[in-house]
Amino acid sequence: MKSSTFCSRSRNLILILAPTFATLATPKFHIALVGNPNSGKTSLFNALTGLNQKVGNFPGVTVDKKTGIYSVDSDKDTELIDLPGTYSLYPRRADEWVAYKVLMGADEIVQPDMVILVADASNLKRNLLFCSQIIDLKIPVIMVLTMNDIAAQKGIKIDIPGLEVELGIPIVAVNPRKNKGLTELKRAIAKLTRSTPEASARSNDFINVAALAPEAIQEVRAFYPDLSEYAAIHHLINYEELGDGTEHAFISEIITRTGFNATKTQAEEIMQRYNHIRQVMQKKVVEPGPLQKKLFSNKLDNILLHRTWGHLILLAVLFLLFQSVFALASYPMELIEWCFAQVSSWLTASLPEVWWSDLLINGIVAGLSGIMVFIPQIMILFGIITMLEDSGYMARIGFLSDRLMRKVGLNGKSVMPMISSFACAVPAIMSARNIENKKERLLTIMVTPLMSCSARLPVYTILISLVVDDHYYFGFVSLQGLVMMGLYFLGTFMALIVSYVLKWFIHIKEKSFFILELPIYRAPRWKNVGITMVEKARIFVTDAGKVIMIISLLLWFLSSFGPGNRISDVETKYAAMIKVAPQQTDSLNRQLSTEKLQNSYAGMLGQAIEPVIRPLGYDWKIGIALITSFAAREVFVGTMATLYSVEEDDDQSLREKLQSATHADGSKVYTLPAAFSLMVFYVLAMQCMSTLAIVKRETKSWKWPVFQLMYMTALAYGMSLLVYTLLS
Repeated sequence: MKSSTFCSRSRNLILILAPTFATLATPKFHIALVGNPNSGKTSLFNALTGLNQKVGNFPGVTVDKKTGIYSVDSDKDTELIDLPGTYSLYPRRADEWVAYKVLMGADEIVQPDMVILVADASNLKRNLLFCSQIIDLKIPVIMVLTMNDIAAQKGIKIDIPGLEVELGIPIVAVNPRKNKGLTELKRAIAKLTRSTPEASARSNDFINVAALAPEAIQEVRAFYPDLSEYAAIHHLINYEELGDGTEHAFISEIITRTGFNATKTQAEEIMQRYNHIRQVMQKKVVEPGPLQKKLFSNKLDNILLHRTWGHLILLAVLFLLFQSVFALASYPMELIEWCFAQVSSWLTASLPEVWWSDLLINGIVAGLSGIMVFIPQIMILFGIITMLEDSGYMARIGFLSDRLMRKVGLNGKSVMPMISSFACAVPAIMSARNIENKKERLLTIMVTPLMSCSARLPVYTILISLVVDDHYYFGFVSLQGLVMMGLYFLGTFMALIVSYVLKWFIHIKEKSFFILELPIYRAPRWKNVGITMVEKARIFVTDAGKVIMIISLLLWFLSSFGPGNRISDVETKYAAMIKVAPQQTDSLNRQLSTEKLQNSYAGMLGQAIEPVIRPLGYDWKIGIALITSFAAREVFVGTMATLYSVEEDDDQSLREKLQSATHADGSKVYTLPAAFSLMVFYVLAMQCMSTLAIVKRETKSWKWPVFQLMYMTALAYGMSLLVYTLLS
């Protein structure tokens, strides 16, 4: 009893002090945003926070944590925490456990003062289960009803004031896509923030919780009086996840002594909740009869999910995506290239020929040009993907692909991480945690990096523009866009092949089910599309840009200096040659730049690995780019910009410099076979340290990322060699 009393007092002290420490750390008011998947939670989060968002991970787990700031009133800022979607307080997946622990107060860092529960008005019965559970936790809560227009189309009428009385909580109808109801919601939040937690939480339980396990609940609350009766039940069911070792022993003893049956209690609770929910629905919600005609979404699904037409439409959508990336981005990219060429030319003419001007022009400006020129394509790609997600079509892609995915060892849920990899493999691999089957999750992680991420886009763009004509078929079908689409399909095809092979070697036997809720078709939220485009461009410039700039400056140093007197000897040699033949000064200066680069640290490194990559059609400069781009794939372009800026002194664009690049024997470097070999290498190679790090984190072992690096490198080398040989 003494140890139990000590545990109780310690816990009470922690519960008392935790808010104090949180207040000392930050004065903000914290609100947890929760709800079922596809309930409109993300739309509401974006509408409330706009661009005042940041994404991280919950402490100790690889689950996204989106937070945003908005002002409740003049003297208080509120931090909104967007928790992963979940259907109830009985979690199954890793992300559901995160939301569960936050709501149960078991997360040491994320401690919400209030909960906003987003509920789909067109499917209210299912959403009320989660709502009723949160109510019984005695947490201050506001229910936000979304999808009200869909509910109206279905003929559903909700008595919101009456429902507020039945549930004992504030309810606000909101349409975050059109910013309707947000003022009323902020007013309700402000009112609740000014109330005490005791006054703002519902006093009576939604169901008779105490009757579910009276003796066990009473014993738990005797030592933990701050827990609600319903929270006490969850501590009895999930004590191993919610408490420390002392509590484990204490709760285990109570369970044994009282004969508490977790399965029976949970089943009885759910039945009671749905009985009460049915009564509430009968009183306050008018629903149409079973002969309701199909909604527009159902009719559209008959076409878009058709066995034949559905797949053809999917191919057409992807075709338009890649055509748009090239067609729409060409003019702004050319403008950016022209601007940087003019800046470089002006600086060259204006600045003295000293080391710092060379650093500025050939290091900083060349590196910046390698970043900024690809912003239009990045924005267009993410804008179209966001429109597909917002419209509800992205979920249909998973449904369409399930049959094919199962044949190669995956399932339809694997499609979402794989499609997300078109943006970035790191969050895509993290999103694979939604796949319950361990084998399918591991296979998804292993093949996801084969999908072409946005970091590869600059590499594809520059290489395609060098060797593929800017030709249009039928006036609108771009040949360059078709090649780009082919590269993306190559990555997808190889991912399926690799998964099919690996499924025979990963021996995890576990049944797999594919259950997917299809959201209603909606018009894309153009504000959200714009926010995403700007945000992704900002991330590319700040995150990838920092890496590119660091590599560019390091390369400038490695390309400008060499061991011993090698560089000075070359300069002396050519100075003497220019004195002898002054009429050949321009030609000799170009040769001088080339030979200085060959004798620099970077040149020596590239020439050391050239024998390995020469069979693929690459020269030593490409070898340097392959090494540097392991930090990030898009560094390839920055590397080439720096190398050719150091070597050349004219104001040509990078594309023009690469177009005129030659080997020692005068043959062109970037021929059709060499360029396609290099593109295939970047499609299949693991050229990203961040991806390896996240694979290690997700699999909790170095075995899988090392295996991934080895098989992808071997696959890339072999396929590139095959392509170069066939096209030569």
